[in-house]
Amino acid sequence: MKPFDEMLVHADGVRAPYEALKTWLDTQDPAKLAQKARDAEIVFRKTGITFAVYGDEEAAERLIPFDIVPRILSGQEWRRLSQGIEQRVVALNTFLDDIYHRQEIVRAGRIPKELIANNAAFLPEMIGVKPAGNVYTHVIGVDLVRTAENQFYVLEDNARTPSGVSYMLENRETMMQLFPELFHRVKVLPVENYPKLLRQSLAAVAPPGCKTTPTVAVLTPGIYNSAYFEHAFLADQMGVELVEGSDLKVMDGRVAMRTTQGYQPIDVLYRRVDDAWLDPLTFRPESTLGVAGIMDVYRAGNITIANAPGTGISDDKAIYSYMPEIIEFYTGRKAILENVPTWRCSEASSLKYVLEHLDELVVKEVHGSGGYGMLVGPAASKKELEDFGAKLKANPSNYIAQPTLALSTTPILTEKGLAPRHVDLRPFVLVSDRIRITPGGLTRVALKEGSLVVNSSQGGGTKDTWVLDDYR
Repeated sequence: MKPFDEMLVHADGVRAPYEALKTWLDTQDPAKLAQKARDAEIVFRKTGITFAVYGDEEAAERLIPFDIVPRILSGQEWRRLSQGIEQRVVALNTFLDDIYHRQEIVRAGRIPKELIANNAAFLPEMIGVKPAGNVYTHVIGVDLVRTAENQFYVLEDNARTPSGVSYMLENRETMMQLFPELFHRVKVLPVENYPKLLRQSLAAVAPPGCKTTPTVAVLTPGIYNSAYFEHAFLADQMGVELVEGSDLKVMDGRVAMRTTQGYQPIDVLYRRVDDAWLDPLTFRPESTLGVAGIMDVYRAGNITIANAPGTGISDDKAIYSYMPEIIEFYTGRKAILENVPTWRCSEASSLKYVLEHLDELVVKEVHGSGGYGMLVGPAASKKELEDFGAKLKANPSNYIAQPTLALSTTPILTEKGLAPRHVDLRPFVLVSDRIRITPGGLTRVALKEGSLVVNSSQGGGTKDTWVLDDYR
């Protein structure tokens, strides 16, 4: 079946959100558009917008390919998505509060006890801990895919340390530099206030004992991390310090950072370091990326860590398969946005089905991310299918499987003109005293014809995402 084209209804018809853009594109000189695409690459290169590719010695730093044809959503489409995202985020936070306290959802038999107890992402150290404002997931990236005019699915929730927001912001800034006249023609909701809203959101969940303007800092693993550009970018945009573990220490029951005026206590730490490396006294003793004793300070309520330790269990792919039940349990309503149908390979009947239909399915590691450790059955060789089948049999609980969806397409600019490519979307959500959803988000695009893999680490690119200002 031909995938849903977000711009074209048929050969000559254009969907309403794209009408103004298509009219503009039809008047443009292809050679000038190609030059604009090269100009965009120069802008990204000068700005240093790169990401690291682990294990790739020849090209350790890569430029993320950027396509200059925006992806567009109407205000009406965005309203529905926003409602579904907000419902999901509320349920995720309530779920985390529940599993680290009374575990009512387990007692009610809606989720198997072993799925929590035996999950590596569940942190016993968080049992009984109440974060400031009762917020666990302060920054969430919800990955969405589209298969039809009115059919969106949630592909996964990113509730640990979701990345990509800097690319969303730089994509918009670059587009406004290159095509200012287009923004006069098409009214688009802004995204550039995200850093300001992020700082406000983080400050709103400072510890109760903080009586002055909260001191916020961004904790990075350092320059060799794949998302270091984003860590530095967000700290700079928020006007806060970017710190590494070596810049921090526990003093007088607080976490303090080294400054030119001596050590200064921190109220809110936006950490981009995984749980395991956060505190060598609590987790991995060999870690030099975190802060010795920070978990004691956190449990005492003297610092807010965003996102909270232990949030990883809420974006675990085995938990994901229960999200419809989780949403209904905590909100009392059916999920507005559907999950992709999912087989849990830990269940014998599901494993049997997956092994028999491996060439039709996408199989993912429960804890995997970034497109690694997954099998796209229809694109796999016979040898790859056999090898992955052996992995599944050896450790079935480590995998889930999903059907291969016909992801929607939007046009990209190629040497031969406009051509459709598959896309997904990662909207970014801020949670504190309120829920703020940035209009649009990061559209990732599979640049290879026919490819469904949009991850930048696997050769994908990005686009600016426009939500039309047609709310009124």
